[in-house]
Amino acid sequence: MSDFFAFTPADWQAIWLTLKLCFITTLLLMLLATPLAWWLARGGSWFHTVVQSLVALPLVLPPTVLGFYLLILLGPQGWIGQTLESMGLNHLAFSFNGIVVASLIYSLPFAVQPLQDAFGRLGHRPLEVAASLGASPMDRLLTVVFPLCRGGLVTAATLSFAHTMGEFGVILMLGGSIPGETRVLSVMIYDYAEALDFQNAHRLSLLMLVFSFLILVAVYGRQRRFSLFAQRNVNS
Repeated sequence: MSDFFAFTPADWQAIWLTLKLCFITTLLLMLLATPLAWWLARGGSWFHTVVQSLVALPLVLPPTVLGFYLLILLGPQGWIGQTLESMGLNHLAFSFNGIVVASLIYSLPFAVQPLQDAFGRLGHRPLEVAASLGASPMDRLLTVVFPLCRGGLVTAATLSFAHTMGEFGVILMLGGSIPGETRVLSVMIYDYAEALDFQNAHRLSLLMLVFSFLILVAVYGRQRRFSLFAQRNVNS
């Protein structure tokens, strides 16, 4: 039984690369998704609808389709890839930076939607009260918006991290399976299964299954506590 949980050096390399990808993607997503979600929550024009649809597109688009077009765009023959190479830089296909870009796009709705819902529930009244008391826009952001919407912030960060960890199709299409560069856990499991090494595939799959379950328990548990707290405040 102990041998079942004995990870190989290649496994540890994939685990470290996956965690690195998840942390970087989550950090960048929170920086990008927070102002975007605020803008979407405060607007109702047709342009907001178009942007919201573009943000949510990865939810319905097959990952291989998104990965294919990113490969075309970021590869050596693509517009972005050629632009980078003309500047003396490397194109982004089959690289860690490339799968970071892919992860940002593919996990964007999992960061934006919880934040947008939280900002939408906030309403205008708390900000108006804070402004009437002389609070600057930055003060309102730090002392009103973030504290009242912390549940949405935590949910967005948690779901972004977990969804990035489970990505497969986009990463495989754009990054392939390069050890130490693009071979994350999901790709490693695929490589094991393709080689009929089901014991190693099962070990890593079980690790991701347990982690994903614990993430969902944490998210739904926090949402339940928030709902009970809000209900007690209404009843009181």
